[in-house]
Amino acid sequence: MTQETCEDPQQSKGWKSLFFLALGSVGVVYGDIGTSPLYAFREALKPIAHDGITRAEIIGLISLIIWALTIIVTIKYVLFLLRADNEGEGGTLSLLALLSKNAGGHSAVLMVLGLIGAALFLGDSMITPALSVLSAVEGLKLVAPSLSSYIVPISVGILIGLFAVQSHGTGAVAKFFGPITALWFLVMAAGGVVHITDDFGILTSFNPWYAIDFMVREKFLGIVVLGAVFLTVTGAEALYADLGHFGRRPIQWAWFVLIFPALVLNYLGQGALVLKHPETASDPFFLMFPEWALLPVVILATAATIIASQAVITGAFSLVRQAIHLGFLPRMQIMFTSETHTGQIYLPSVNALLLFGVLALVLLFGSSEALAIAYGISVTGAMVVTTIMAFEFVRTRWRWSPALATVVLLPLLALELVFLGANMLKIHDGGYVPVLFAAGFTVVMWTWRRGTSILFAKTRHADVPLQPFIASVEKKSEHAPVAVPGTAIFLTSDPETAPAALLHNLKHNHVLHERNIILTIRTVNRPRATPAERFVVENLSERFSRVEIRFGFMETQNVSKALASLRRGGLKFDIMSTSFYLGRRKLVPDAKSGMPYWQDRLYISLANTAADPSDYFRLPANRVVELGSHVII
Repeated sequence: MTQETCEDPQQSKGWKSLFFLALGSVGVVYGDIGTSPLYAFREALKPIAHDGITRAEIIGLISLIIWALTIIVTIKYVLFLLRADNEGEGGTLSLLALLSKNAGGHSAVLMVLGLIGAALFLGDSMITPALSVLSAVEGLKLVAPSLSSYIVPISVGILIGLFAVQSHGTGAVAKFFGPITALWFLVMAAGGVVHITDDFGILTSFNPWYAIDFMVREKFLGIVVLGAVFLTVTGAEALYADLGHFGRRPIQWAWFVLIFPALVLNYLGQGALVLKHPETASDPFFLMFPEWALLPVVILATAATIIASQAVITGAFSLVRQAIHLGFLPRMQIMFTSETHTGQIYLPSVNALLLFGVLALVLLFGSSEALAIAYGISVTGAMVVTTIMAFEFVRTRWRWSPALATVVLLPLLALELVFLGANMLKIHDGGYVPVLFAAGFTVVMWTWRRGTSILFAKTRHADVPLQPFIASVEKKSEHAPVAVPGTAIFLTSDPETAPAALLHNLKHNHVLHERNIILTIRTVNRPRATPAERFVVENLSERFSRVEIRFGFMETQNVSKALASLRRGGLKFDIMSTSFYLGRRKLVPDAKSGMPYWQDRLYISLANTAADPSDYFRLPANRVVELGSHVII
């Protein structure tokens, strides 16, 4: 007799989807944090290794690592921050966009925090590929010591190849990322399990008392060690930023089922190995494996670090696109590498900047040991910013009382400030590099935001109110402009005033189209605009209409496609007899403006590098007319 089991097809499909999303998140979300065992424990041992490492110190270090992963990654990010989403999207700028809706008097503070957090993440996007690839390739020294002098050239070659393929998109190789990284975590877990048997006493590291005792006994040296311990959680910010790619549940399942157990087992194994064989402290990760397995592990580690670097690079692309749409950066060329997934994008200018920064770091520091010293400040700074913004989130969105928010988040903030202080001790040894990167990115974004605001204010005095202007040009008189057939669409950021391109067209050509559309493009403070709010159409007169098209900050601002939808919705115009008029400003610096002269020059340089609006907004190239003007800022 055959027994049949009935299974709900919908439930089966749901579990299958959850499994593949969780597997995909292993490669993209956890690639960075998964490469930390290559160097984190090794670097944490160095400050205390000069006079011999004691048993209590090793157990205390592993305890610190386990509880850092538990408190910062598990509790803060996986269980708490993944719920602080902006309609499914995560990350500093996404959180800033959400909080800006009800910011009140705190808007300026939140904006500065958001800019600093985004800038720190961009700095991390340069350091992570350099450190990860270097640390993996250095495993060759154990396989073939004669290759030691080739580690930097090999790393440079891998990184150049990695950045060179960005223009082809990640779609073709993305399906391999999850399985390869999952295999990497399983290998790490297996290596750890084998060596835990070297000294079962390492299991006492689960007791947080040993972490506390280590800090009390080591005093100032313990603070120095904390800077290296923090390397174990450096991928946590990417975890939050990639929320929109996979969703909360797959990321959480991947963490609890595979990532967290594999990391803990590997660190326990490294600790037990050093307890039994103190001489392995020089490189405990690779020395965990037998000689026959070293080369495969080095190859797998290199693949894992390339995947981790890929995830950080694509995260930087997404963050820059958010910054552009939120008005923190000028328009840049954005290329889409997938016909079905709008999140797979390529920004040539950002790719070139990241490549330059990554190669400079590799050549400047030359080893993962030297670069690890510079690592950590940008990540800890970004975490502190996220925690401060999370306080505002739980207060305004979840309606927590200030007292409850303080009780929950203050201990976490205090812990992160301790980690930040520990990393700040490395400023003079190379820690200034990420600080300079972040400061530079912050100045650029703040300059663009402030300069755009000043430019808008300066052009207001020459603005002509739209309604009186329409009444005057439509008045029948001998001076009335010549009516020409077709439709003219004038792009403007201020729908209440007559666009400069319209005024220039009348002044120089003395013509007015039979149908004129004043078009404004807005970015809403959410990832995607709903169909109901996409368009606002207002008929101002027989010949003039005012249209506002709204996009979310994660959407492609394809105006041609949006207008086609609007035309199907009833707005009458023929695209083949329509001209798009754009105003192009030539900016001239003014020492008496609202910004210092150097900042004026920086703003003008940024404006000159901005992508052509006809390309950025996907306008038909053969239908665009540009009219220029000079503006002193």
